[in-house]
Amino acid sequence: MNRPLAALLCLAALWAAPGFAQHNAPEAVAPDKERGEQTAADYAAQGRAQLEARLAAPVNQGKAKNLIIFIGDGMGVSTLTAARIWQGQKAGRDGESTETAIDAMPYSALIKTYSHDFQVADSAATASAIVTGIKTRSGMLSVTPVAQRGKCETASGQNVPTLFEQAGAAGKQLGLISTARITHATPASAYAHSVDRNWESNSELPAGATCHDIARQLVEWSQSSQLKLVLGGGRTAFYPKDQSDPEYADKKGNRTDGRNLVAEWKKKHPKGQYIWNAAQFGALDANADAPVLGLFEPSHMQFEADRASDKAGEPSLAEMTALAITRLGSADKGYVLMIEGGRIDHAHHGGNARRALDDTVAFEAAIAKALEMVDLEDTLVLVTADHSHVFTIAGYPPRGTSIFGLASVTEDGEPVNAKDGKPYTTLGYANGPGAKVDGPRNDPSQEDTEALNYQQQATVPTSGETHGGEDVVLKAAGPSAHLFHGTLEQHSIYHIAKHILGF
Repeated sequence: MNRPLAALLCLAALWAAPGFAQHNAPEAVAPDKERGEQTAADYAAQGRAQLEARLAAPVNQGKAKNLIIFIGDGMGVSTLTAARIWQGQKAGRDGESTETAIDAMPYSALIKTYSHDFQVADSAATASAIVTGIKTRSGMLSVTPVAQRGKCETASGQNVPTLFEQAGAAGKQLGLISTARITHATPASAYAHSVDRNWESNSELPAGATCHDIARQLVEWSQSSQLKLVLGGGRTAFYPKDQSDPEYADKKGNRTDGRNLVAEWKKKHPKGQYIWNAAQFGALDANADAPVLGLFEPSHMQFEADRASDKAGEPSLAEMTALAITRLGSADKGYVLMIEGGRIDHAHHGGNARRALDDTVAFEAAIAKALEMVDLEDTLVLVTADHSHVFTIAGYPPRGTSIFGLASVTEDGEPVNAKDGKPYTTLGYANGPGAKVDGPRNDPSQEDTEALNYQQQATVPTSGETHGGEDVVLKAAGPSAHLFHGTLEQHSIYHIAKHILGF
């Protein structure tokens, strides 16, 4: 175990303390004396251990050679909490007291997520704030708010240099990983400048527009020589409309300009490797320095819960993270790497908490892998979300109850009903497809609320659940990570990170 990881785990030292080991907690059953319920002395020991860890923790006030930015798309506080519980319960432990790699990171801040023009923002504006240091309008990527969404004629002169562009210009190697399309809002913010996040392919541009689509901007990017690793989904934006997808015979590209951007990328990087399946990923030499473009799906990559059934196979987020750190870690001038858990957001939009939490647990595994691999003496690791969701944890479920179970039960396990005479689940949404438009609310005790495809009930019926506007959490570890504290504007993340990198 490397020294920085050991220091992080010191914050979770109580985990191995005598008498405080995790006990097995079967789903839907609360802890009891037979299974080693924690005592007052255990809780006191926990508090003392966390105090002592903080008193003993050194403060590294140096500069960072490397930066890794983890963005859990839509990963609000309720998602973090529910995923922590689910992670513990999946492992047969007490979920509530589970300590995650995110939990163990020493510094925290609350991040405001409003955009230039919206109280509740989208991923384009929020990710742009993180990488450019300014707020912009919702739906736009790395341009000033002088520009207007969807109006190409307003884009001229409004591009804002991103942290990735500045890092590349300074000689650092760059990497982008996402389980969403690599042209989707969050990863695109690093390299693209667009007045509309939806212009991922030229076929989505307005007729006569002179703006460049996002996929084209990736291939033609000024820092493409420093971009050593691109892994995600989104093949269709790179293929012409008459080219069949290599994995799905019934799918084709959607470019109408006749350009094959994958072929153009390969010509631009003659030593580079283009991959689109798990076997090709597994065959990569982790220690090679040739650039890699990996596009594993026509659109977004599979949800974590569905990944094993993918036809051609896909690497996990943790596996992609490990490859990136190994490949970029030898860069003389360091690297800047973005890793997005993009499908957390999509599952929430579908009112499907199970997939959202499975993807969050997979995102957590990638963070744990990174913290295991990097040296926190020279690598700054940030974990945050672009925005939250209207996802709630409610009721009074006894400790040990399945996170997907009924919210209020008696000590005997009987449900406590709401005023309509029916129970309700711990997890729910303020709006979304799980709401009833007509008729009475369903009785969740008569449904399989643990099922992968179960949609949690929602209050307001909408076709898709919406983002939430509350602050999100940022966690930090590494050089000068202590500068991330208090409540910060989202665009301040850029300015602090830039300072720590020494730009």
